[in-house]
Amino acid sequence: MDPNKVDEASGKMSGDGDISSVMGFSGFGKKARTFDLDAIFEQTRRTAIERSQHVLDERQKEIQMEEKGESSKSVKSSVQTQRDKAAAAAYRKQESDSSSDSDSDSEPIGPPLPLQHAAQEDDELVGPPLPPGYTGSMAHSDDDDDGEAQDDDDNNPVKKIPDTHEITLQHGTKTVSALGLDPSGARLVTGGYDYDVRFWDFAGMDQALQAFRSLQPCECHQIKSLQYSITGDVILVVSGNAQAKVLDRDGFNVMECVKGDQYIVDMANTKGHTAMLNCGCWHPKIKEEFMTCSNDGTVRTWDLNSEKKHKSVFKPRSHQGKKVIPTCCTYSRDGKLIAAGCQDGTIQIWDRNLSVHTKFHCRQAHMPGSDTSCLSFSYDGMTLASRGGDDTLKTWDIRNFRKPVNVATGLTNYFAMTDCCFSPDDKLLVTGTSVKKDEGNGKLVFFDRASFQRVYEIEVTNASVVRCLWHPKLNQIMVGTGNGLAKVYYDPVKSHRGAKLCVVKSKRKEKQAESLTQDYIITPHALPMFREARQRSTRKQLEKDRLDPKKSHKPEPPVSGPGRGGRVAAHGGTLSSFIVKNIALDKTDDSNPREAILRHAKEATENPYWVAPAYKQTQPEPLFAEESEEDEEADKEPEWKKRKI
Repeated sequence: MDPNKVDEASGKMSGDGDISSVMGFSGFGKKARTFDLDAIFEQTRRTAIERSQHVLDERQKEIQMEEKGESSKSVKSSVQTQRDKAAAAAYRKQESDSSSDSDSDSEPIGPPLPLQHAAQEDDELVGPPLPPGYTGSMAHSDDDDDGEAQDDDDNNPVKKIPDTHEITLQHGTKTVSALGLDPSGARLVTGGYDYDVRFWDFAGMDQALQAFRSLQPCECHQIKSLQYSITGDVILVVSGNAQAKVLDRDGFNVMECVKGDQYIVDMANTKGHTAMLNCGCWHPKIKEEFMTCSNDGTVRTWDLNSEKKHKSVFKPRSHQGKKVIPTCCTYSRDGKLIAAGCQDGTIQIWDRNLSVHTKFHCRQAHMPGSDTSCLSFSYDGMTLASRGGDDTLKTWDIRNFRKPVNVATGLTNYFAMTDCCFSPDDKLLVTGTSVKKDEGNGKLVFFDRASFQRVYEIEVTNASVVRCLWHPKLNQIMVGTGNGLAKVYYDPVKSHRGAKLCVVKSKRKEKQAESLTQDYIITPHALPMFREARQRSTRKQLEKDRLDPKKSHKPEPPVSGPGRGGRVAAHGGTLSSFIVKNIALDKTDDSNPREAILRHAKEATENPYWVAPAYKQTQPEPLFAEESEEDEEADKEPEWKKRKI
């Protein structure tokens, strides 16, 4: 026997004896396993090198066997067998090395590693083992098919149009001429020719789809444009008057632009617009700045904090230098450019900081005399889309602004605010078409931006499609129509929030019994004689009220006609009102007025009752003088002779 081990055992026994004599127990259990970190790291490095070499050899063999035409199933099974063998050998080697380094009485801590865990790689065999008969070629083919299908969906922008579902918001009966959606997509605001502005909250609505507020901020002026600021806390309202308004999220007035002096010739010297507004929008980067254009021939920028004067003035000019009227205006995506479409068919673009000369100017953009209804920049900022009153839709490259890149014709436009907008991925361009009453359906038309082919269209309703808005966060399309509807198109899978929040809420039913019963007032410290009985059920209380003759008394309907039962008609309850109403009443028969007047004359003469008896004793009898012959001849003379005499 080895003397070292004997000494170690005797030392251990003596140590255990001391512990048992002092502390009352023989030891602390088994000895903890010690680890040599350097040896573990070296072993791990060797194992990793071997695995890498095995993987490279296996891949080389797979390539060679595929070139020879062998089946992928046999290759995969042999490769898997070799991997299992290599992993088992590596595991046994690691176990033998670790067991030789540890003490004889120590045991490994934790469960042993499984065989397949050592052979797994990052790119293959992740998860449970494949079932028998499922070859690698099948897995690769399915993955390839899924990848190709996904690539096709990514390359085909039509697949991303959210039009599988829709909801209809009833704004009114007249044209919805303005739409605005806040940046978060929580609230929608609509305006129309009926002067109303309605607020819709998607999170607060149920399936009844009712607006939570309706107001007329500009009295009797049609709403031209509505837009939320970039922060979503205020709304720009552009109407048919000369003063734009800014409202907060709840519809309360924040600011009203000042009106200019219409007797000043130079519009740059006035403080504000002097004629009807046409369009307006917020700056995409500066939250306090917005822009308006008007029939006074100017485009003005404003600061939210200074309402007494505009910030800057841009004056569009024709080729001869004459004043032209801008019908629409917009900022570029970075806010550095200002674009305006004018009535003479031109599109003029200024640098925001230089208001004198235009930076880009296209003379024959649209037909002169037609109202360019919309200008919209793409998300990359390089392309400008213009919707003209000449039934066209054009795209322009602002780097080469002489001629349009693409032109689409045959898009009927009867409104001065028909929209066009880009899809969130910048691959599609959307606009609406107009129709006359009972002559077809208005459509929402989608064009591919690159080829400018009409790739898709949606028949919205039997009226014109005026406004359209594609929100990038919600991935939902809002449409305003000519018959007072605001439609929201969405896809349950591709869209987010918005209309999806309100369609899942059922309508709230109001109980009739709750509206009839009175509120119960709780007075816990009142005396018993003044304390009201606690209502147990609204149904029982309703039955009791039905038995009470006073509470269940049905109100009498309004009296029609002259009145009955001591009640007069609905004109009023006073005697004077009754007399006034009955003064002009004619209840007699006027077919023979003489007979009607003398109907009671004979009876009154023979049997006087009202006036004659009071004066019967004192009334003198009338005595009439007899006429002479001269008087009779004078009566027979003509009238002209009497006048002459």
